[in-house]
Amino acid sequence: MGFGMDASIALVAIAPFVAALLAPFIHRLARPYAGWVLALVPGGIFLFLLTLIEPVVAGGTVSASIGWVPAYGLELSFLVDGLSLTFALTISGIGTLIVLYSGAYLKTHPHLGRFLGFLLAFMGAMLGLVLADNMLALFMFWELTSVTSFLLIGFDHTRQAARRGAIQALVITNIGGMALLVGAIVVHHLTGSWELSALGGEVRGSGLYGLVLGLFLVAAFTKSAQVPLHFWLPNAMEAPTPVSAFLHSATMVQGGVYLLARTTPWLGGTEAWTWILVCFGGATLLWGGLGALRQNDLKQMLAQTTLASLGLSVLLIGLGTEAAIAAMLLYFVAHAFYKAGLFMVVGAIDHEAGTRDITILGGLADRMPVTFIGAAMASLAMIGLPLTLGYFAKEEMYLGLMHWQWSDMAVLLVLLAGNAMLAGVAMLVLVRPFLGPVLPTPKLAHEAPIAMLAGPVVLGAASIVASVMTDWLGHTLVEPGAAAILGEAVSSHLTLAINPASPLLWLSIATWALGYLVYRQAAAMRTLLRRFGAGLGWTADTVFDAVMFGLIRFSGAVTRLLHHGRLEIYLATVFVGLALALIVPLGVFNGYGALLPNADLGNWSAKLSWPQLQPYEWGVIALALIGLGAVLLATNRLVAILALGIQGTAVALIFLMFGAPDLAFTQFMVEVLSVVILALVMTRLRLDELDQRPLEDLARDGTLALVCGVGVSLLLMVVLSGTLDTRLSDLFTATSVPIAHGHNIVNVILVDYRGFDTLGEISVVMAAGIAIMALLRRRAKPAVPAAPAPRRRRKAAP
Repeated sequence: MGFGMDASIALVAIAPFVAALLAPFIHRLARPYAGWVLALVPGGIFLFLLTLIEPVVAGGTVSASIGWVPAYGLELSFLVDGLSLTFALTISGIGTLIVLYSGAYLKTHPHLGRFLGFLLAFMGAMLGLVLADNMLALFMFWELTSVTSFLLIGFDHTRQAARRGAIQALVITNIGGMALLVGAIVVHHLTGSWELSALGGEVRGSGLYGLVLGLFLVAAFTKSAQVPLHFWLPNAMEAPTPVSAFLHSATMVQGGVYLLARTTPWLGGTEAWTWILVCFGGATLLWGGLGALRQNDLKQMLAQTTLASLGLSVLLIGLGTEAAIAAMLLYFVAHAFYKAGLFMVVGAIDHEAGTRDITILGGLADRMPVTFIGAAMASLAMIGLPLTLGYFAKEEMYLGLMHWQWSDMAVLLVLLAGNAMLAGVAMLVLVRPFLGPVLPTPKLAHEAPIAMLAGPVVLGAASIVASVMTDWLGHTLVEPGAAAILGEAVSSHLTLAINPASPLLWLSIATWALGYLVYRQAAAMRTLLRRFGAGLGWTADTVFDAVMFGLIRFSGAVTRLLHHGRLEIYLATVFVGLALALIVPLGVFNGYGALLPNADLGNWSAKLSWPQLQPYEWGVIALALIGLGAVLLATNRLVAILALGIQGTAVALIFLMFGAPDLAFTQFMVEVLSVVILALVMTRLRLDELDQRPLEDLARDGTLALVCGVGVSLLLMVVLSGTLDTRLSDLFTATSVPIAHGHNIVNVILVDYRGFDTLGEISVVMAAGIAIMALLRRRAKPAVPAAPAPRRRRKAAP
């Protein structure tokens, strides 16, 4: 493909991040219209993705790649097929409306620009996730969704609940991220490819299939909040409503569903795959439905239904039939439309009426008529009535179970119960706040601004229009999406015709009837479920808190054990480790044998004889011996430090005499800096006091010094006894001038070949210097004397 398409597809993933960086500045310049301006970015992405429908529907794919790490053959590759295009269009389309909504919802918030930046980065991460073909790129975007969701959930960081929800989401989803990375590495080991589109049945036929399956399922279940890893999602409701609307409809929680759908061609189709996904998905569906009925907060009710919907999608992927996959695709789009619309409706109610408590809301339809219309269209789609996308999704999921086997009947009952609970919650969300008598609310309710109404109305209308255009819907959404998941051509059979003799119609009627029954008994069920929850005691949420508390206590105990503040023990531990690192490997790898006399080594006594030294060279050795004696005989730390300076000077002179002026200069600089630093701290540290240590301390320190010294000497002797490999030195000599343009090879090694190493060392020194400066400048603040208590006057005697 041409460079233009490569650049365009890459721009889809990059543009939101660029907009995120500019969002605070745009908000500062266009304050009331910041949401409208920034919505142009996802809107433009949506329009560009529309142009890719034609080639994808024609049976092709659109791919693009950018050189990433060419030395390792890694490319930042993207793939647009029926599955990724469905997700990307939904993300960018709903994202456009969410950005508009956010600009109005948080219009007076001082950090709206920062919020919009986080939101756009979140969108970019999710777009990158669904478009990435390289598994490492998928992992990178996967983790970016976790990080950006952490920032969004904890946006109101002054509230403890928001901070807790953000940390909980980050911890759980990052566990899945690590599992995804390990799984990707194992898959690459098995196949030799990082590209998802290049994978086939070799993974399913491998002995490591169980390991790969487990790793990818952990990743998907943590991201898409499947039981028992579901508890972080309801707590994410501490985020502002626009975040909830986006997160629950088309973004992060759908990442796990996308991963399962994308890996179906080379992980699915096995008995383990089917049973695990159906069982966990079904459990999550029922748990989420019951959890929604337990709540009276509208946001929490919708959050729990998201759990149910995610479980439903996972269950359908596990079934893996054409009808089930078609139902999953239809349900993803239908759920994204109605869930985003309902969250925006709830946000409008909270924004204009001042409460989300369903028990004290009523009669808002007259005061918020447009909001009511948006809520009605979304709720009808959630119920699954005809002329909505939800209706076709429900029909397709029932169609895939018309085999009359006991397993199919069990799954059908689970679907029937789950859909009935979702329908009952939809009726509650529609009827209780808007119909019936007007109830007093904390704020006088009125209609929301147009930017907050656009989302529910547009998404509700889109659901109805798409359901009417059945041929277009099947040809554009179902066929290419299902073909990408199943790896084979799929034909759509969507139709508006209603057959009274079809069992599908009667299953739908049963769903609606059970949903109405749930609606009527909602108050009794809420009381019963709350009593059950109170009697249950421990939940996954409380277990997480206990684990985190235990982890904090354990880390505190380890910190107190290792960071006890006794410098002498720190140093003794370091030198014991050094001694072990020097002595043990020599014994394990027979290093001492290299020091024994043999025929190849010749006469060791000749090798150990003193070289012929000049008088000034003997003078340097004498200087080193004088420094050594001064260190051993020093009576206080100041003399010992200065004596070490003599030792360092002697070593520098040895470097200079044997042709290493660069090393000599470095050593001299170290000694000078040591003296300077010593002069700076002398006024703070009492280094001139006598160093009276007990005999056991002297014995311990002396033994460690001797062992370390002997170990270093033996290691150097073993190195010198071997053959010198000059390949690296020859490389430096040959390439120093032509590549690095430097004649001083030592300098070239430091600043070019080991440039990052040197940068790290400089950074450490700089950080240490800053810390020392902070300690030197620290002053103890004088205590403010307390004001004297007023003396009580004695009453005069009568």
